[in-house]
Amino acid sequence: MIAEERLGRIVEMVERRGTASVTELASALDISESTIRRDLDKLDQAHRLVKVHGGATALEAAHLTRDLTLSERYGLHAEEKRAICAHVAPLVGPDDLVYLDAGSTVEELLSHLTERRARYVTDSVSHAMKLAGRGFHVSVLGGELKSATESLIGPDTIATLSRYHFTIGFWGVNGITPESGFTSPESNEALIKQLSMEHTTRRYVLADASKFDSTSLVGFGPFSSATIVTCGDVPERYKAFENVVEVPR
Repeated sequence: MIAEERLGRIVEMVERRGTASVTELASALDISESTIRRDLDKLDQAHRLVKVHGGATALEAAHLTRDLTLSERYGLHAEEKRAICAHVAPLVGPDDLVYLDAGSTVEELLSHLTERRARYVTDSVSHAMKLAGRGFHVSVLGGELKSATESLIGPDTIATLSRYHFTIGFWGVNGITPESGFTSPESNEALIKQLSMEHTTRRYVLADASKFDSTSLVGFGPFSSATIVTCGDVPERYKAFENVVEVPR
């Protein structure tokens, strides 16, 4: 079996099961566990799956149970993210105080923003650096830095956030259903998302179609609490909701 064929079969097995161990993959493909580990390294670096202790997890399963790093998220559903962000960027006006959630979808939004008279606040260190580098007026919340997502969490973040009243805000999400609302895999970040939404007048959740009909571990807002801007093959049942806005690719 040539290497590329083997890599393809590994991805196929992991995606079919959601997760697979090194031992299972080695047995199924009749190769050594050391070879499987090297293959998983390559596939993880190529963002075709997520390597975890003892095996691998499919990308779509991984984002529901843990926070992917920004590098893992980069490139996932890129076309849909660009369409979503191009649609919402003009919503920011010169007098707005804008909240920007951490994450890769909102990171894509940064390159579409043009309103430099607005003020921006974020819990993401990387978002703040990128906006400041382009001459935007941006403030970053205080708190403990979470390296995987480059976001700020903890009591200092909450204390700083509680003082703001935003006119408009944008959030990413890991899972969306009408029953569970908006969900995230990590409780500290979910709390920051929830509080920031409560302090914002016009709320927009930016979500490609893969996030629908999925539920992650911690809720941060009811389904009706924000306008959901999406792109892609959205499940049919969501098309009837007035707060779901579909944009073309």
